[in-house]
Amino acid sequence: MNKLRLKQILPYILVGVVLITAITLILLTGHKKDKSSYAVGLIITGEKDDSGWNSAHYNGAVTACDKLGTKLIVKENIPEWSGKCAEAIHELVDEGAGMIILSSYSYSSEVKETIDSYPDIAFYSSSSEYQAENVTSYFGRMYQARYLTGIIAGMKTESDSIGYVAAMPNSEVNRGINAFTLGVKSINPNATVYVSWTDSWENAESEQKAAEALIKNKSVDVITYHQNQHYTAQTAEKMGVYSIGYNRDVKGLSEKHLTAAVWNWDSLYYQIIREYVQGKPNTAERRWFDIDSGVIGLSDFSSFVDNDIINAVSKAKNRISSGNDIFSGEIYDNNGVLRCGENEALTDEMLFENMDWFVDGVEIYDKKNR
Repeated sequence: MNKLRLKQILPYILVGVVLITAITLILLTGHKKDKSSYAVGLIITGEKDDSGWNSAHYNGAVTACDKLGTKLIVKENIPEWSGKCAEAIHELVDEGAGMIILSSYSYSSEVKETIDSYPDIAFYSSSSEYQAENVTSYFGRMYQARYLTGIIAGMKTESDSIGYVAAMPNSEVNRGINAFTLGVKSINPNATVYVSWTDSWENAESEQKAAEALIKNKSVDVITYHQNQHYTAQTAEKMGVYSIGYNRDVKGLSEKHLTAAVWNWDSLYYQIIREYVQGKPNTAERRWFDIDSGVIGLSDFSSFVDNDIINAVSKAKNRISSGNDIFSGEIYDNNGVLRCGENEALTDEMLFENMDWFVDGVEIYDKKNR
């Protein structure tokens, strides 16, 4: 090749070498981003130190992010359906969040369009029924722990009347009510679970009034709840009846507080945030952690939970762990309609998105009677 020809093509050769080198570097280092450059956003309905649902999520996310070396950005006091959730998402994206955790049930339904406008952001939404390629619904099979607490309630009641103060009728709450009642009925076929709605995740006055009405008017001697805080357990304490908690262990109550169906958010958030850090977000439509995952379980039993009850709970947990889910076999609703056949099991889709009915043994308490 003559010198003139070489001079003519040399610039092209150099450009090619530079391009190949750049592409190679991208391929080799593109997935080794420094963990400190990752940012995780968390949106909560209340304050991060409320000693309830919000602080549990916040503390779990903090612990997970600390272990994984990631930055956490928190947006507090974002009520559902207030219009503030979309604003919080925009702010988190502007502040560098590549993963956003929506910690309350209705957030994802409220901000569908906002989620769709950020296809490159990984959203993880608590108990979400909304589906999209960049959304993973995360939750635990809390209904399994609820079933076990139902066994305790069914064995402790003397009036065969058990109370359940619940936020609002949706698949998540209904699933818990049904599982609890199945646990009650598995041990005490004569018992009834009376449900009173408060139409809010957190309202001290409504929860107290609902609990008082169930205790006074329905003679319930064991009561549980599905709310952010423990106002129902505190009311039960004042009125001298047994209580079973939810969300986290309840401090400062007597031994009449039997146990609680509790979350381990540290474990859950570590697992889903790690997916993001590893570059594998939204690999599943639904991340549903069972009772053997360490994400859900029961708090310590009080002295009123005797060995017979402990053995019954242990046997039931072993059945669940061996693959015998509680929403299987013959199940009738409270209108006498067969919902699950003898050799059938309800699908996760039914449990997660279409639980709009109640099992036999559930009675909805009329609000007008409060």
